[in-house]
Amino acid sequence: MKRRTLLQATPALFGLPGLVQAQAAFPSKPIRYIVPVSAGGGSDMIGRTVTERWGKVLGQSFVVDNQGGGGGVIASQATAKAAPDGYTLMQGYVATHGTSPATRKVPYDAVKDFTPIGMIGGTPNVLVVNASLPVNSVKELVAYLKKNPGKVNYGSAGPGTLTHLTMELFKMQVGSFMVHIPYRGIAPAFTDLIGGQTQVMFPGLAAAVPHIKSGRVRPIAVTGNERHPLFKDVPTLNESGFKGFDAMQWYGVVGPAGMPAPIVKQLNDTLGQILKAPDLSERLSVEAVQPMIMTPDEFAQFIKTDIARWTKLAKERNIQLDS
Repeated sequence: MKRRTLLQATPALFGLPGLVQAQAAFPSKPIRYIVPVSAGGGSDMIGRTVTERWGKVLGQSFVVDNQGGGGGVIASQATAKAAPDGYTLMQGYVATHGTSPATRKVPYDAVKDFTPIGMIGGTPNVLVVNASLPVNSVKELVAYLKKNPGKVNYGSAGPGTLTHLTMELFKMQVGSFMVHIPYRGIAPAFTDLIGGQTQVMFPGLAAAVPHIKSGRVRPIAVTGNERHPLFKDVPTLNESGFKGFDAMQWYGVVGPAGMPAPIVKQLNDTLGQILKAPDLSERLSVEAVQPMIMTPDEFAQFIKTDIARWTKLAKERNIQLDS
């Protein structure tokens, strides 16, 4: 009888909540963290800096997996197809979950195929001009454009990039024309801006910092609602009369669709914990990135809003690129 009673009780023992929780403890192995760019750049540095600290809080290491190429398409597909168990995450950013879905046909759904975990942070775009251009403010630039129609060129890091779309948004709001000169990356775009082949650009602040400090380009406004602490004398576009002009180079964390809510909450809570640390803010400031803590729901809405903004602009400016 005792043996029969024990056998009958065994399934119930394995069904105890405490045993189930112990068996399903997360994380119990290293987490793969896909960064959709090649190793060595600013986005890669952000991912490695965040995951180094995040792993210590979670008690498991992160393995950074750089998957550059296709403007983040390769990395996004790999993430979307992974098991939704929390052991594959990706550093989604403005290209993978903003401008690319808005301007080209991508083989993934930036909303439905992913689980938003949380925002890491963002850096504003900065409106810069060639140092020889006789303008020192947005008002003066607009006046110059109207006096010199078709004579001003602007560079970008490539068609459909944030540097391209932000300037198209600016052109639409001021009602002036500039010739778009796309480059294969932000570095050659800066080379020609400094050399005078182009006169204006709207790069991310991190890429512009060394050129601003050297005096080779002049900043006249930044996007966002507040002035950036690195350049407190540079006004926002809001201050310059362009309300709601909040384009931003942002970075966040997503996983495959269908991740369990408890794991998402644990990841979000611990990510928020490390983003509050002053030493992390100092480290991210190298890329002019300011931490932005969001809940998963807030981050999900942020992504939807960003895609909608750039999709609307792309339709209005007839910007539709090949996949």
